[in-house]
Amino acid sequence: MTTDPAPRFDRDLPDLPPELRWREWMRRIEAVLFASSQPVARADLARVVGQGASVDLLIEDLRADLEPRPYEIATVANGWLLRTRPAYAPVIRAAADIGDQALALGDQDVAVLAAIAYHQPVSRDGLREIFGRDISRDLIGRLSARGLIAPGPREPRRGAPYTFVTTDAFLAAFDLTSLADLPDPEQLQDAGLEQAPSEPADRGDDALRQGLLVQPPSD
Repeated sequence: MTTDPAPRFDRDLPDLPPELRWREWMRRIEAVLFASSQPVARADLARVVGQGASVDLLIEDLRADLEPRPYEIATVANGWLLRTRPAYAPVIRAAADIGDQALALGDQDVAVLAAIAYHQPVSRDGLREIFGRDISRDLIGRLSARGLIAPGPREPRRGAPYTFVTTDAFLAAFDLTSLADLPDPEQLQDAGLEQAPSEPADRGDDALRQGLLVQPPSD
């Protein structure tokens, strides 16, 4: 039994008028972003549009096209992600089962994730220096399983322990374009948002949104 060959993928679409060609390239980019759960890089999007077409201009036009829609294109790290606009979050929570998608970070998880975000690349020994106690492998494993951290370069010392760094998924989860968007700790302290190290962390995920403040994990 033979199967029909897959249709040839035409990037350049020379038979279409310029306006329709541009519109089709926009829809292709939208389809790729819609299907991806991770930020898509410029080089990857360039594979679905004509050679020489500006991905940045296509993204700009697609953003304008999606303005009245409940979702938007967000810039994350060196790519783009299609996501629901924040204003619709309560609507989704009320009508859809998204419990499995929630980060569900505990106070200890938030504290360690904050330390990694501000001190990366940092090893477990480095985290011990920050918190004054060992950080469990289980906690590191939880953050890794959620895709928020990943192994970084090994430290250049005896034993060459692994370090940890945050990921693009971390940026997307906390609405950051890049690590440069992390709040300045000194500014947070001046604004009275930073708690003393001896105080418990009780703000959950909001701590990350307000400044990724480092708090010592509680027992």
